[in-house]
Amino acid sequence: MSETFDSSKIYLESENHLMLTRPLAICGTAAVPAILLRLGVFGDNVPDVVQMLIYGAGIVAASFVLAWAAEAARRDISGPLAIALLALVAVLPEYAVDLYYAFQSGSDHSYISYASANVNGSNRLLLGLGWPLVVLIALWAVKRRRRSTRMPTPKTLILPHDSRRDVLVLGGLALAGFFIPLTGSIPVWFGVALILVFIAYLAVASKAESSEEPEYVSVSAAIVELPDRVRKATVTTMFIAAAVVILMSAEPFADALVGAGTQLGVDSYLLVQWLAPLASESPEFIVAALFALRGMGSAAIGTLIASKINQWSLLVGSLPVAHLFGGGSATMQLDSRQIEEFTLTATQTLLGVAILVTLRFHRWAAVLLVGLFSLQFVVTGVEGRYVLSIIHVVLAVGVTAWNLWHVRQAHADHHSVGGPESGEDHDGSAADSPDTSRTAHGVGVGQTQTR
Repeated sequence: MSETFDSSKIYLESENHLMLTRPLAICGTAAVPAILLRLGVFGDNVPDVVQMLIYGAGIVAASFVLAWAAEAARRDISGPLAIALLALVAVLPEYAVDLYYAFQSGSDHSYISYASANVNGSNRLLLGLGWPLVVLIALWAVKRRRRSTRMPTPKTLILPHDSRRDVLVLGGLALAGFFIPLTGSIPVWFGVALILVFIAYLAVASKAESSEEPEYVSVSAAIVELPDRVRKATVTTMFIAAAVVILMSAEPFADALVGAGTQLGVDSYLLVQWLAPLASESPEFIVAALFALRGMGSAAIGTLIASKINQWSLLVGSLPVAHLFGGGSATMQLDSRQIEEFTLTATQTLLGVAILVTLRFHRWAAVLLVGLFSLQFVVTGVEGRYVLSIIHVVLAVGVTAWNLWHVRQAHADHHSVGGPESGEDHDGSAADSPDTSRTAHGVGVGQTQTR
């Protein structure tokens, strides 16, 4: 019996070792060419397209390592602060690229368009693709687990009550974001104000208590099983190694994107707007998707909401500061295209907040966000983009009204004689119940977790 137990323990330790070392080895292999290229091993005549691919692969690899390390660090940092810090660390590669563009814009104003393209592209990619992806995967995962039961198919992902703070903060930032297109600029004082909002957000999050226990997937699950001293040393090493790769790759990757656009005959603005954020945010999306598959949809969408707050506060706020340090003025002036981009980003964020106002993310809302996100690739003209922005605002008002009516009607049904006994409301989604784990058709906090 003892021999069987020992062999099982050895097998589990071996599996845990492989789960940790194999992905890190793959990421290290992808990052080495970027380091060698930056050190000049391959010479000075490497085409921009090749540089873009090599440095991009290095940033993606480093982003995965950062995401795993940050997730494992939650073992020693509990509560909403861990979610906020995880979201911050996950978008650091994106910050490195965008702040380089903003810094360069201080001496070369053409770089302002690239800074604007990157920050708006990453913002809209996160909300228009990242949020819906996680919600749809989470609902599908619960549906798959319920196939053998008679429980109804879920239509709604229910967020924990402590997410209300994040939704309110994001709503305030969305409204403040309209200052940028209205004035056509981002002053340093406005940027500093946004940074202070982020600091205050972290301070409040550090004092809040979480309603969920942290869980881990993939590489982070293997890391947390290590002894305390080894775990902390591993996480620290991963952070440092990833940071080195990102710092070495961010500047040449940013320049290679611009040069590759010319070589390929593609608008460099579009490469900067979509390819760079996709490279830096894809690991975060994949980690969030893994959480959703494991039944932890609330934690997954919570991390992406916190990332959105980071983008609108710290990232946008840092742009005029970097512009100033790069030799620019105290006000970062935007042209008509950049104003239109910030308008569309602000209105999309407003719609996202409207969807979350009752802490319920419906399946139809996820499909709606993906559809509107896809439309911007078809509607490319300035006038068309403003029409699309107006559509976002109209939908935001309509969704907010519908959600508020929906909650009032659900409360009325619960208090009326002969109302629904199962706790479900008219469209079959979760009713507004204090115990979200008992809702009929919504995926609540208790239902999205598996132990």
